[in-house]
Amino acid sequence: MTIEVNDSNFEELVLKSDKPVLVDFWAEWCGPCRMVGPIVDELSQDYDGKVVVAKLDVDSCPATSAKFGIRNIPTVLFFKSGEVVDKQVGAVPKSSLAEKIDAIL
Repeated sequence: MTIEVNDSNFEELVLKSDKPVLVDFWAEWCGPCRMVGPIVDELSQDYDGKVVVAKLDVDSCPATSAKFGIRNIPTVLFFKSGEVVDKQVGAVPKSSLAEKIDAIL
């Protein structure tokens, strides 16, 4: 299941997670984001119980977006033990994101 994160719960749900976390930084108006969204949802089902999959709307969460230097969307950040361990900018196939998840498991 994909969870929604924001400026107030990001630290608790992402940085303090005991599992690896994929965070999709997106916006409603972003065409490529709408292409990546369903892929992220599929990955949340494929890796259920192994990886936390989250989405963060950059328009409503400017502080977190700025903290991680998000300038282009979609951007997917991969966290492990509260640290960014990988990053993907732009729309990519599901297999590309799955490979990055597998590498941090």
